[in-house]
Amino acid sequence: MFLRCPFVLSCRNCLPFVTNYVFHCNVCHHSGNTYFLRKQANLKEMCLTALANLTWRSRTQEEHPKTMFSKDKVRFPLDPLFSAQRLPPHGYPLEHPFNKDGYRYILAEPDPHAPDPEKLELDCWAGKPIPGDLYRACLSDSALLWFSDPLFSAQRLPPHGYPLEHPFNKDGYRYILAEPDPHAPDPEKLELDCWAGKPIPGDLYRACLYERVLLALHDRAPQLKISDDRLTVTGEKGYSMVRASHGVRKGAWYFEVTVDEMPPDTAARLGWSQPLGNLQAPLGYDKFSYSWRSKKGTRFHQSIGKHYSDSYGQGDILGFYIELPDDTETAKALPETYKDKALIKFKSYLYFEEKDYVDKAEKSLKPTSSSQIIFFKNGVNQGVAYEDLFEGMYFPAISLYKSCTVSVNFGPHFRYPPKDIKFQPVSVKSKGSEIFVIADVLCPLNYTETKIICTPPYY
Repeated sequence: MFLRCPFVLSCRNCLPFVTNYVFHCNVCHHSGNTYFLRKQANLKEMCLTALANLTWRSRTQEEHPKTMFSKDKVRFPLDPLFSAQRLPPHGYPLEHPFNKDGYRYILAEPDPHAPDPEKLELDCWAGKPIPGDLYRACLSDSALLWFSDPLFSAQRLPPHGYPLEHPFNKDGYRYILAEPDPHAPDPEKLELDCWAGKPIPGDLYRACLYERVLLALHDRAPQLKISDDRLTVTGEKGYSMVRASHGVRKGAWYFEVTVDEMPPDTAARLGWSQPLGNLQAPLGYDKFSYSWRSKKGTRFHQSIGKHYSDSYGQGDILGFYIELPDDTETAKALPETYKDKALIKFKSYLYFEEKDYVDKAEKSLKPTSSSQIIFFKNGVNQGVAYEDLFEGMYFPAISLYKSCTVSVNFGPHFRYPPKDIKFQPVSVKSKGSEIFVIADVLCPLNYTETKIICTPPYY
């Protein structure tokens, strides 16, 4: 494999044998990015990596290098400080405390950056509290202490940035992952022991801020299959939809979709959707979404199909451009804050629960001038598909029929970037977290007489 730019992965003196990395090259991958996805290794992968570590040591560190390692010298490469405490092959103590109502326990290891590393000798702390600043949450295979903190404090998320088990948006309700708000007026109240059996105040938390634009795991039909990197989706049975994690309110934006597999009798409708677009229906089913269908190139809005272009299929790379004006209410509003919404617990994580007002939102929709959607096929502009869009916030959206598979590229590098049109890649939206922080900080003022323009609750 050859890379356009140097790539270095620091593994210290061995590879961590309980962790598996999936590598994506910026040349080969459709997203144009280079990154690792970290996964929990299975038993086979742990054994292979352990054998590779032992072989490497026998070749480079022993006095008489050999091709293979000696079975008489087999040992796990643990930290010298805790060499007496050997972890099992799966890298976790056999006996350990279990999480319980109110408390969680996180495996700890010595912090190499501790100010006084000599204090790491545990004998001097016999019968005394061990200072937490000498340790950190376990990042490797060597650890034997435990941190405890409240159940609801920020938990380590999986590599794709979302809990594996989570509530799905459904008719009437939407769920937004919450995290502790570091700007909360009373941060000491985040110790949630005192909230057992009581409603948790929403002003202590905020909507979770994502570092990258990906396909949303919660804002999708449950039957859709999302890849580990959250950039590929496969359909199941009838039409169903998934939206991206970030949306746009104003300006010109663009993203690409590659049709990976489109067997006979399958189809796709791709485009843009507002948050209230029906997830269990094809894109373009209602007033909240606009789509482009693979069959016959038909464009759909409010379930009305009109001829637009030739069809598209497997191997095609499609572009989606949207332009929204800067002078609408939605464009001028701060992002919605959920601090006034109810907090619910699901599988040890907290979520804001928001009630949808679909009927009210439909009646309030109004078209906006200077707005349009254009679709591209393999770099060729197919013409303006829609104009005078309904005002609102729009998300990249994908709806698939049966086992069709597509991959999405939010940028910044595109296969066919539009020519003669100014735009921003949707990936830029991940860098706007400071706007959400401002909205959350100003949220308490909403309860006073001060008027702040905010997104309507049904957007």
